[in-house]
Amino acid sequence: MINTLSLKELRPALPEVIDRVDTKLDRYIVTKRGKPVVVILSVADYEALMETLDILADPEAMAGIRKGEEDIRKGRTHSWQEVKSRLAKL
Repeated sequence: MINTLSLKELRPALPEVIDRVDTKLDRYIVTKRGKPVVVILSVADYEALMETLDILADPEAMAGIRKGEEDIRKGRTHSWQEVKSRLAKL
């Protein structure tokens, strides 16, 4: 959940905000004089965003994703049972 609060509101609520970010993965946009200035999010959210950016910046990874999407569109897929069976033979 994304919440918005002012810097003035954040000061007394900081321990509760940190707890909600940590336990409920809430996200906060903090405003100053009505303008958004800071985002507060969990380390897990931050790491996921960084990983996504890394993947998006990797041409080989993106080519693989596009090929996989094309394979799905063209029906070039395998059932879970087929995959399990092939892996068992390795």
